[in-house]
Amino acid sequence: MNWNVYLSGEIHSDWRQQLVDGARELDLPVIFTSAVTDHQASDAAGDLLGAESSGFWRDHKSSKVNAIRTKTLIEKCDIAGVKWRNWKMLIKEIDEESYAIQNMAYPSIYNLIIDPKEEEPENFYLDDTWVDAPLWQVIEDHEASIEEDPGAPDS
Repeated sequence: MNWNVYLSGEIHSDWRQQLVDGARELDLPVIFTSAVTDHQASDAAGDLLGAESSGFWRDHKSSKVNAIRTKTLIEKCDIAGVKWRNWKMLIKEIDEESYAIQNMAYPSIYNLIIDPKEEEPENFYLDDTWVDAPLWQVIEDHEASIEEDPGAPDS
């Protein structure tokens, strides 16, 4: 069985590649997907549907194609979490006995400066509850963007 992991978050550093390399080194059964991180490729996502008369419509069409792609990949992911600045929050976990994916009763928070390998969640979480708001805001913003433009209708 492979785990489908969608890597969302900022696109200007190599944190995704570090995760992919680490999973490969450990020979983990993981399939990683993420947002299109190359700006030119993202801007050209709708080009296969035909040329547009202006840059505005090209960007508009490409953003719709990217939204459909992102929504589809997140729906299919098995593990979910978000990253904001040097913080990461995981809201799903893998049961160590059955390997089933389950929603966590409360999220695991990692300070990536103190624990860059995410080996141990915050032990003093109550000292860092302030970080909940921006991390949940990432999720809320994403869900709101999907509600505003749900993409193609279900077939």
